[in-house]
Amino acid sequence: MQAKKANNMENLDAQIRQIQQALAALGPMRPGTLTRQYRRPQQRRGAYYQISYTFQMRSRTEYVRPEEVAPLRREIAEFKRYRRLNARWVALALRRAKLRVKEARAAGAANAL
Repeated sequence: MQAKKANNMENLDAQIRQIQQALAALGPMRPGTLTRQYRRPQQRRGAYYQISYTFQMRSRTEYVRPEEVAPLRREIAEFKRYRRLNARWVALALRRAKLRVKEARAAGAANAL
C-alpha cells in the first residue's frame, strides 16, 4: 500500500513538472475578449474591433486595428491556455498537499501502534 501512495505522489509531481514546463514555454499573452462592433449595426456597416479586459479590478476597452487582430487572437488564446494550466497546477498541488497530510497522519498512527 505504501508503494502505491508513493507512486501517486510521484505521479502528481511528474504532472506538476509537465505543467511548469508548459508554462515556461508560453509565448506573448494578454487577457480579454475580442469583439467586432459596427458603427451602423442595422446595416452591419462600419465594422471595427475592440478588446475588453479587466486588470487589477479595472475594466478597460481598447480599439484594435485590423492588422492587429490576428496576433491579438493568438495572445488571447495563449492567455486562456495559461489560465487552464494554472488552474490544473493548483488542483494538483492541493491533491498533493492532502496526500502528504494523509501519509503523515498514517505514519504517525503506525508509529503509535
